[in-house]
Amino acid sequence: MPTSRFENESTYKKFADSGKEQEFDSLFEHAINDAKREFGSAHPMYMDGKAVYSNETLIERSPIDSDLIIGKFQKGNREHARQAIAAAQKAFVTWSELGYKERANIFRKAADLFSKEKFRLSAILSYENGKSRYESVGEVDEAIDFMRYYANEIEINKGYSRKTSSKQDVAKVASGFQGAPSAAESVTISMKPYGVFGVLAPFNFPISISVGMSAAAMITGNTVVFKPSSTDNMSMFTGLKMYELLKQAGLPDGVFNYITGPGSIIGEELASNDGVAGIAFTGSKSTGMGMISSAFSSGKQKVFVVEMGGKNPAIVSKYANLDDAASGISSAAFGFSGQKCSCTSRVYVHESIKELFVSKLIEKARVLKIGNPLEKDVYMGPLISESAHRRYTESIERARTTGRVLYGGNTVKPGLNGFYVEPTIIEVRHESELVHKELFVPIVTIESFKTIDEAISMANDVEYGLTAALYSNNSREIKEFSKRIQAGTVYVNRAISATTGAIVGLHTFVGWKSSGLTGKGTGSKHYLQQFLREQSMSIVK
Repeated sequence: MPTSRFENESTYKKFADSGKEQEFDSLFEHAINDAKREFGSAHPMYMDGKAVYSNETLIERSPIDSDLIIGKFQKGNREHARQAIAAAQKAFVTWSELGYKERANIFRKAADLFSKEKFRLSAILSYENGKSRYESVGEVDEAIDFMRYYANEIEINKGYSRKTSSKQDVAKVASGFQGAPSAAESVTISMKPYGVFGVLAPFNFPISISVGMSAAAMITGNTVVFKPSSTDNMSMFTGLKMYELLKQAGLPDGVFNYITGPGSIIGEELASNDGVAGIAFTGSKSTGMGMISSAFSSGKQKVFVVEMGGKNPAIVSKYANLDDAASGISSAAFGFSGQKCSCTSRVYVHESIKELFVSKLIEKARVLKIGNPLEKDVYMGPLISESAHRRYTESIERARTTGRVLYGGNTVKPGLNGFYVEPTIIEVRHESELVHKELFVPIVTIESFKTIDEAISMANDVEYGLTAALYSNNSREIKEFSKRIQAGTVYVNRAISATTGAIVGLHTFVGWKSSGLTGKGTGSKHYLQQFLREQSMSIVK
């Protein structure tokens, strides 16, 4: 059994419940100044515990203000990727033979270190991708939760090993055949690691998703070559801090190798190299399917554990509490400037209450403060990059020519050298590309419906199936939604957030259709088993 009971970190909740919000803010403010002192330096990659340098460097700037250089990182190439893979292969021999309890203990130590450093890590994260303090602390909490939850899961399941046996049969035969009498057998059915996993992380959750994928791979006995987002949308410094804390927790050299560089080079090498047994990836469908297609078309047999985006709907029934719906949809659509794969991007509202609901949603959007996310009262920080801003402006232009912009649609100038935009509500027809294409910006579409059947059909009529929401107090509608909605993570009447905010150990976060591959989600009972393969060993007594 686990050495400790799993409990969510829930930092902000604990401070708020004990009336210590001022202390929470003070700790974050101190961390902001502390983190900034680390910026501007050059950093190596790490393979087999050794610093590795390249002939070229990548400069990471803060999206809050591009005048602030977070650091200079190595531009790794194929040879570096191969070096990292070789280090991981070497380390796999001893790491895979280490008992699951020892591996679990290392990740519990790592979780404790992350907890001790949570405010500093959160401040670095806010500088790196523009999240508010609440979003950043929540993300670090989730990383801690993943490590502790997976440590408990592998212990509860005893390393996913079990025994069976058969008795000695009385009858004997000269030659064997299916179903023939046999001697007694002792059978061990075990789950064993594959080998080296390439872990490719996204910019939007560079700590929690990175830790979640990597910890799952390593706690089950695999070794990792980890590549943070390194081009355009950069999040390399949090990846480096992750490496440092894992090493401090006692992770052996070569088990976790940190490499930075373009995904088109490093990612492609990981996907095609025979020394890599599997890929854990979170990102766009085009990149994920590209890796899968490249590997399989060239005859490579690899395991892929992937999450590939969403286009998440919320249905607002005439039986809904409209204040709860407006609050939940505003939070899910515009939190972190819509740069979450789980964000609400489509709203289907019953025609009888459409105007009233839209007015409530606009009022929610109107009061969201836009600017420097390091400031306490700012809700929406910058878009991650110029390309994201271009995607926003092009989408707004298309909305203006094919539909209506009901609110927002403009660039904001808060006096910082970054890309800041308004939360935007648009009305377009269901056939519009804006309804079907993942935009990753703070734009939500509105369309009316007549019947709940029509609403669910439109909600399902996209290639993705990650998250979905319903606001209704009608039991028949809730039952129909539950039965028919094609999404892995589904919420009903959630005022805090319509489609975002899955909690480790409470929800499972899983994508259907083009949002995923295996139908098994993170923070769930089934996630770790995706990094293991089953073996049955029989010994005749």
